[in-house]
Amino acid sequence: MPRRTVGVLTGGGDVPGLNPCIKAVVLGALENEYRVFGIRRGWAGLLYYDLDEPSTHDYYIRELHRTDVRTIDRTGGTVLHTSRTNPQKVDPASAPDFLKASSWGKALDEKGTKDYTDYVLKVIEHLGIDVLVAIGGDDTLSYAVRLHKEGVPVVGIPKTMDNDVFGTDYCIGFSTAVTRSVEFITNMRTSVGSHERIGVVELFGRNSGETSLISAYLAYVDRAIISEVPFNINKLCDFLMQDKRNNPSNYAIMTISEGAVMEGGEVIESGEPDAYGHRKLGGIGLIVSEEIKRITGQNTMYQQLAYLMRSGAPDSLDRMVAMSYGNLAVQLIVKGDTGKMVALQGGKYTTVPIDTITTGKKRVDVENLYDPENYRPRVRDFIGMPMFLY
Repeated sequence: MPRRTVGVLTGGGDVPGLNPCIKAVVLGALENEYRVFGIRRGWAGLLYYDLDEPSTHDYYIRELHRTDVRTIDRTGGTVLHTSRTNPQKVDPASAPDFLKASSWGKALDEKGTKDYTDYVLKVIEHLGIDVLVAIGGDDTLSYAVRLHKEGVPVVGIPKTMDNDVFGTDYCIGFSTAVTRSVEFITNMRTSVGSHERIGVVELFGRNSGETSLISAYLAYVDRAIISEVPFNINKLCDFLMQDKRNNPSNYAIMTISEGAVMEGGEVIESGEPDAYGHRKLGGIGLIVSEEIKRITGQNTMYQQLAYLMRSGAPDSLDRMVAMSYGNLAVQLIVKGDTGKMVALQGGKYTTVPIDTITTGKKRVDVENLYDPENYRPRVRDFIGMPMFLY
């Protein structure tokens, strides 16, 4: 009997913990006598795989053995590389040349955008992949949901340092992003304090302000602005001036989510939408910093942490969750229990139907974790709360 084959890929933004997760999937699958294909560059690895060009197999597909993953858990990022490719929505400029004039692809609009899912299904069949493990955020996993509906056995593993995949309390990458943020905020205090300024630290977080909230809580910043609560700039300035006066070192410091919105304003975005309809976020911190200076007359110090938040090797919590998610995914595969996403709920490992991620948006529990009047983290009752307050 031929060995069954597991395919594994990572999509979307890289986060610390992806490599330990890949390693756990590979080693677990091999121990259960599966063959493992690593798919490079997320969904692009299947879309750009040319059935008539053998060289694309060597570029996008790599059979993984124990020796291939022996040391990968010691570093951040993903050895399989990643992309934001969405095969069910490909514009003409992004379509592979060999598909542009082919009969593959269903037209979606007059601009020439096409759905190449039928081609991806053909590639999966050609490769003999029996089960596909997709490690990603809600965008990457939304396409895994599509493949599940098309009959492909899939298992999803949630990762995003925003911690905003619906259906799980925890996503790979979140703890390390918070750890990095707290370290940078703490270090930044030396400069902000030395110059007696107001520090503004902008953190990743599109729909969920959890990274700003938890980082602010752990670093004892003066004020925290999150994506879920529109803020009044004049009120914020008053608070920060009060905080500065009350600080013996005569400075104040705040965090802000990149998806935060001023009252009456809009989310700050730039560039063209990606394959999932998202434009690039960022810049609200700079705007706030300039407004603070204009309104208060105080000098500010603005820092956009951006990719530094998710750089480097994973911390112990992300390593533990990544390995556990990978092992749980393999257990599901062995049982034939696919169409699931591994998850943490209430501090315990579990699974949910993979299409759960499309049924809602994960947001900060403002009522229990945030003081919207004073722009500060506030846990109203610790009894019964999980360790990480998520």
